[in-house]
Amino acid sequence: MDSTREALRRHVLEYSVKRGAFTLKSGASSSWFIDTKQTACRPDGIVAVADAALEVIGADVTAIGGLTMGADPVAFGIAAVAAARGRALRSFSIRKEAKDHGVTGRIAGALQVGDRVVITEDTVTRGTSPMEAARVVREFGAEPVMIMVIVDRGGTCAAMAAAEGIGFHALLTAPDLGFEYGS
Repeated sequence: MDSTREALRRHVLEYSVKRGAFTLKSGASSSWFIDTKQTACRPDGIVAVADAALEVIGADVTAIGGLTMGADPVAFGIAAVAAARGRALRSFSIRKEAKDHGVTGRIAGALQVGDRVVITEDTVTRGTSPMEAARVVREFGAEPVMIMVIVDRGGTCAAMAAAEGIGFHALLTAPDLGFEYGS
């Protein structure tokens, strides 16, 4: 593991991994829980996320976003750090439901038709949220080119993304953190 990802791994282990008895969103029980927002919402944490993310986001990517809440701090933070480093990367959020007043629809933010997009998420277990986000982005008229997550807990999203012709990159995986996929 390179030093950039190792710094992120240390931050995630210190602030985001919790041990105990937990019930996951899927209903499964687990002896560990990951609240990656504890990394994405800390100044040193989002810089560590952005450092790792900007190493893998292609120069042709013009926007980053995903479903609210999981994607919001990740997308907004990466875009802000990128801007501070001279790279234009617009960010956006996808609402859970379409808004029926003002600017309608599910997209909020600076996504444009034709954008090449990184769909992001803090943590992915099954992969349903980033795949829904990719569908919404396509319907909007932009092109999802990669799904990028801080932590891949489940190990299944890469295959789902590949089936839709979308690249997948996890900055960290459950095994990187000392856990088995799906545990």
